[in-house]
Amino acid sequence: MLKKIEAIIREDKVNDVREALNEIGIVGMNMFEVRGHGRQGGIQLVGRAGTYQVNMLPKIQINIVLNKRNLDAAIEAILKSAYTGETGDGIIFVTPVEDVIRVRTRERGPEAMMYPGDIDEKKNQ
Repeated sequence: MLKKIEAIIREDKVNDVREALNEIGIVGMNMFEVRGHGRQGGIQLVGRAGTYQVNMLPKIQINIVLNKRNLDAAIEAILKSAYTGETGDGIIFVTPVEDVIRVRTRERGPEAMMYPGDIDEKKNQ
């Protein structure tokens, strides 16, 4: 069974997270610049004109589709590398993926998600 991880993290932790995922063999992912806020509701900034509220903070969303057996390792890599201990570290969503089709080869399911040097290949070595 395939799963999708959507991790929303701080912009300054993107390289740490990408490197941690790459170390365990996660090679396929997408990243998007997003804006939003969680429990903290934004931040207050002080400038020359006074204090103002910024509600929609810049974040990065990382999307990864992977085999369920690799889910815990990927989540742990994200948790360790994205952590600062401060409000706004991020959130991870995990959802089921019904099917995946690689356009070029028409492979379906887990085979469509295989990459040279990925986590599955590393586990089989």
